[in-house]
Amino acid sequence: MGIVRNFDRRREPRTPTDLLVMVWGMDTKGERFLQEARAREISLSGALLSGLDADLRSGDVVGLFYGKKKARFRVVWVRYDENGDKMLVAVHRMQADECPWEHELDRQPQPGALHDQESADL
Repeated sequence: MGIVRNFDRRREPRTPTDLLVMVWGMDTKGERFLQEARAREISLSGALLSGLDADLRSGDVVGLFYGKKKARFRVVWVRYDENGDKMLVAVHRMQADECPWEHELDRQPQPGALHDQESADL
């Protein structure tokens, strides 16, 4: 039997968080939607959204508002949550748009930063 490897294709780490965002776009029926969702994991180039009612599919483009910033994202994959009534959606930011939560990532402690600060205090 061959070796099974678990590859993570992400180019950057995701930061666990819980940001309230507004998502808009067109669902699979061609109807416009605008609704709140949660960005559970974020990076400069993408996020995992939860709590969506809109029916989406891979390749769809949606817009996200966070604070006063907005950006367009392409849907990478879609799954239903454990209850089967809301959607989990992985999205990847369109290259031309600025990351709407970049300042949130700047606030996150960097690996080793706490250790470096503790060393400086000694």
